[in-house]
Amino acid sequence: MKIALEVVGAIMILLSFLPLIKTHYWWIRVLDFPRMQVAFVSAVVLVLYLIFFEIRHRAEILFGVLLAVAFINEMLHVYRYTWLAPVQALRSKIKAPKNSFSFMISNVRMSNKRYDKFLKIVHENDPDILLINEPNQRWADAISRLNRVYAYSIKKPLENTYGMILYSKFKITEYEIRYLIEDEIPSFYCIIELPTGKKFDLFTVHPQPPNFDKHTDKREAELLIVAKKAKETPYASIVAGDLNDVAWSYTTRLFRRISGLLDPRIGRGFYNTYNAFVPFFRYSLDHIFYDPAFRLIRMKRLPFFGSDHFPILVRLNYEPLEADEHDVPEPEHEEVQEAEEMIDLGTEGKKPEEVAQVLKRRKRL
Repeated sequence: MKIALEVVGAIMILLSFLPLIKTHYWWIRVLDFPRMQVAFVSAVVLVLYLIFFEIRHRAEILFGVLLAVAFINEMLHVYRYTWLAPVQALRSKIKAPKNSFSFMISNVRMSNKRYDKFLKIVHENDPDILLINEPNQRWADAISRLNRVYAYSIKKPLENTYGMILYSKFKITEYEIRYLIEDEIPSFYCIIELPTGKKFDLFTVHPQPPNFDKHTDKREAELLIVAKKAKETPYASIVAGDLNDVAWSYTTRLFRRISGLLDPRIGRGFYNTYNAFVPFFRYSLDHIFYDPAFRLIRMKRLPFFGSDHFPILVRLNYEPLEADEHDVPEPEHEEVQEAEEMIDLGTEGKKPEEVAQVLKRRKRL
């Protein structure tokens, strides 16, 4: 039993420390995901090791210390996404907010055919804005009744699991379907006008996850390009979608600092959305980040409907006069330089003027 614990513990130590290496290699970056799982197993192994065996030799002491440090390292990464940490995104205090709206994000899983269950969730929650990731044409046809509910939409169904559809009850004054990094992966940019006339920018993204034949350089570049653009726009911005990255990863933290956007999960909980089929391995992959000009009214994870992702619903209110009350993340000079280097690495082979041009194009409705 002792040898088994030492083997498992050594693996946990390795899994904890490897992600500290700043690299885009998929087999390291994928270890950003199971922080809680590694912490849990590390704690179990350490407790069993201390209970059942006498610690006498230096190697045994070193093993126990490293295992404890691995546990602490994992918890430091996820701590901010527990109720023990202070919240970053403040709640609205207005009783009858006139600039409020609900936003639902859902990766429907292209192979999932439970269209009616999905439509039932949409009907029950009645979001003002609905973002759908992974729809193909079959999904677009099956949920076409939503065209009667939402006056505005942007649609790009695809058969490669990177399709995207955006529905909005509010006027979309300008929009663009962009291909920032890869020609087969779209993202949306639009300006949405609330009934009061107030406008905000919306960026929707769905970059590729780390996998056996795909490193994360392109994912990081796409997210950081969007972060820069969200910071530069004259309107308050929202970035939403399946980021294929966890909230506590270095890339996501850098994204928040470069963009200056808030994460409503901080201080409230994980709100894990993936994997809906495997309770022990669930991560926060579907995100909504927003400008300090917005205040949170509520946030909740919605029920299972057959996809490997749970939908998530956020209700916000536009309160620009209260924006200064937020603790807005700001990047250090070194982080700005690092973001530029990551963008350069991910856009290698794509001419700078092509990237600049795609960020400038807009289409009016």
